[in-house]
Amino acid sequence: MKTWDVIIIGGGTIGLSLAIALHKRGASVLVVERGEPGREASHAAGGMLVDNFAETPAPLEPLATASARMYPEFAHELEIESGMKVDLRDQGTIVFPGLDAATPIGLTFAIPSEWFEKNEPALADRQRPGFYRKERSVDPRALTTAALKAAKKRGVDFSSGDAVTAVNLSDRQVSGVTTSKTSFLASKVVNCAGAWSGQITCGGIGAPPFPTRPVKGQMLSLVMPHRELLRHVIRSPEVYLIPRSDGRLLVGATVEEAGFDKRTDPATIQRLHQAALKLVPRLKDARILEDWAGLRPGTPDDLPILGPTATPGYYVATGHFRDGILLTPITAQVMADVIEGRQPPHDLTPFSPSRF
Repeated sequence: MKTWDVIIIGGGTIGLSLAIALHKRGASVLVVERGEPGREASHAAGGMLVDNFAETPAPLEPLATASARMYPEFAHELEIESGMKVDLRDQGTIVFPGLDAATPIGLTFAIPSEWFEKNEPALADRQRPGFYRKERSVDPRALTTAALKAAKKRGVDFSSGDAVTAVNLSDRQVSGVTTSKTSFLASKVVNCAGAWSGQITCGGIGAPPFPTRPVKGQMLSLVMPHRELLRHVIRSPEVYLIPRSDGRLLVGATVEEAGFDKRTDPATIQRLHQAALKLVPRLKDARILEDWAGLRPGTPDDLPILGPTATPGYYVATGHFRDGILLTPITAQVMADVIEGRQPPHDLTPFSPSRF
């Protein structure tokens, strides 16, 4: 029976990127995905690469900053290997704070009204206090598709449509995984199963599961009347707007504790749509392309779970909540280091599975 060096549970952006990183270092890798690779949280994400200490939990700041800086090279490598574009944009973000908020910390400069006239004339209220932040955005669907193609091209193996139910042990060390249909052998296993991470048992010994939970987010996308209607990401307390280079505009997003319910609510989608029209009235001519809901992996302290578990050979990289796309490059790097037995360049103590 075939054996791999590492089995990765979960074929989202993080699982795929980690598979590539490990394969680069000479490991044989199998990715086991319960559905179709890249079709869960990664497929539903907006792709704003928000690296700002006013919005990022303090323990996460070093990883967020490092990952944001890695993105141009990370995206470029994926594009070269896959032959696809991932739509990494660096036009920046316009932030409209709440009406009762003070000047947001960490914003680059306040925007004069004449700047709006020149750079974003489609915005309705050009007298509203707005601030510019130099941030990038990426298309998570394109990123995931490129990562999947790059991983397959490198020789990473895949098993799709078969959920892992348990991590297997032999002499108290990892020996592989059991799925709903079969089993696979490896001496190392990484749980990258996102919101489903806590459903996977380990060794049948009643070990406490990882305390991940699904946090629902509803979004929709529009086809802009023309591609340059908006150039910048727009963020306000009511809604955020993320333009794509192909003329789509993403409108999001809710944060809901709704279990594993991925249904969209028409009233919620309508509310988001109306908030977008209020910001950009010319979107009244924009066709609604689709709406959807995704399940972000949340944790009790809103921090990811990264590192080795108490079981030799069992690792975890999950719980990234709203920062999964941003943290993908750094997660792949530090987890590859940990799995190889190297000291990663960042302290992972705040994210240790043992904290629970």
